[in-house]
Amino acid sequence: MIITIHDDFDLGKIIDCGQCFRAHELNDGAFRFICRDNVLYIKPNGNGKFDISCDADTWQNVWHDYFDMNREYKTIGRDIGDVPHRDFIAAAVDCGRGIRVLRQDAWEMLITFIISQRKNIPAIANCVETIAKRYGHRLETPLKYKEEIYAFPDADMLARVSESELRECSLGYRAPYLVDAAAKVSNGALDLNAIGRLSDDALFNALISVKGVGKKVANCVALFGYGRTARVPVDVWIARVLDICEGDDPFAPFGNDAGIIQQYVFYYMKHRDEPTK
Repeated sequence: MIITIHDDFDLGKIIDCGQCFRAHELNDGAFRFICRDNVLYIKPNGNGKFDISCDADTWQNVWHDYFDMNREYKTIGRDIGDVPHRDFIAAAVDCGRGIRVLRQDAWEMLITFIISQRKNIPAIANCVETIAKRYGHRLETPLKYKEEIYAFPDADMLARVSESELRECSLGYRAPYLVDAAAKVSNGALDLNAIGRLSDDALFNALISVKGVGKKVANCVALFGYGRTARVPVDVWIARVLDICEGDDPFAPFGNDAGIIQQYVFYYMKHRDEPTK
């Protein structure tokens, strides 16, 4: 099936801005995404057209929301105005154009970003894939690709896994954090659907009740798992930006788009010193 997307949509940038760890670019130029029990292969076909591996109903019911298609990104940051460090932010927005904040599974984001602490992106991805392969069920993929892919295990499944077994997934000190998170979600102490109806601040407070979840992890889960685009996670890259801005908050003027601007800035900070191709 072929779809047309008229808004900002750059698959390479989307998978390279620190928000997802199971998406990959394949050798034929297609990109593979996983959302719960669904696998999508999507390939740019020029002029805003994309070949996709699913039918129209699945695109509309699963992937349309996943890629945040109800939001128009091309207008975000277009008229920056008089914000602190305007030239820096304008350069970051220009560099990050094409990124979209994915609306991923809240449970998977909770576990993924607990794992992410003090790990680089390849190490995070390896841990997540190991957990999926060991404890998730296998997903069907098109015959064209024939990949061995597993769904991320749900909380009930992970709650039955011991801390020692989780340590075998290269989790180290994070293993008891996963045990706590899985237990809280499985026994209903933390209802991920119910907290999704709370205000941003109340959602944040509910998330930090989980062992090992601090401000950065809670904001990542709120942004990438619940679509709370006003939240701004502060990792080492964004902390450097705040240092550059000498105490000014360059994100606050963007209100509900602050988290999207953060993604542009994160990507810009990672790539700004790369040589021009």
